[in-house]
Amino acid sequence: MASRESIGRPGAPGKPDDGAARELVLAAAGRLFYARGFTAVGMDDLRAESGVSLKRLYSLFPAKEAIVEEVLHMWRDIWTTGVTAQVEAAHGPRERLLAVYDFLASWFTSEGFRGCAFINSFGEAGGASGRITDIVREQKKHFQDYLARLAAEAGAPDSLAPQLAILAEGAITTAAIAASAEPARQARAAAEILIDVAFGDTPIGRWSVQPKP
Repeated sequence: MASRESIGRPGAPGKPDDGAARELVLAAAGRLFYARGFTAVGMDDLRAESGVSLKRLYSLFPAKEAIVEEVLHMWRDIWTTGVTAQVEAAHGPRERLLAVYDFLASWFTSEGFRGCAFINSFGEAGGASGRITDIVREQKKHFQDYLARLAAEAGAPDSLAPQLAILAEGAITTAAIAASAEPARQARAAAEILIDVAFGDTPIGRWSVQPKP
């Protein structure tokens, strides 16, 4: 089998079709963009990392921004798959909500973790690219809607999901700076309190409904 470095170069055996070449480019872009940011990565870097020639790169993608957009969609799918798998493995509505933070703890200790790719991209793009901003906002809304669905299935009040989302987002940002999984554990502990209070299952929740003597 041809190596990644040789694929797509003149005379290389096993030259990939357009679909395979796109996958090579997007995988390379995902690695480089996450590690260095998309502003610092040029098309020459993508050529070197993917093994796909510049001529073919430009035939597959009209501009680097098109690659950025597709990588953001790819990251969204990876995130959704990871969170969903962790949640589906949990038993009980309360544990399903808390499983989100278990996923974060695992992610925070993974090699190369450097925070939320969407927040990083939003910080880079600012208002310069409306499409990138839209994709980031769509991803954040998608996550919040997912938490809202889990909370609704558990019979929780509407106010719980936004609170859990803020905890998760704060943990991601803090973990990127601290280089530690501790923010996930702290966020999980805080989420437990919010969930229990939402269901009136703590001394605070029970006292709030007791009649005055």
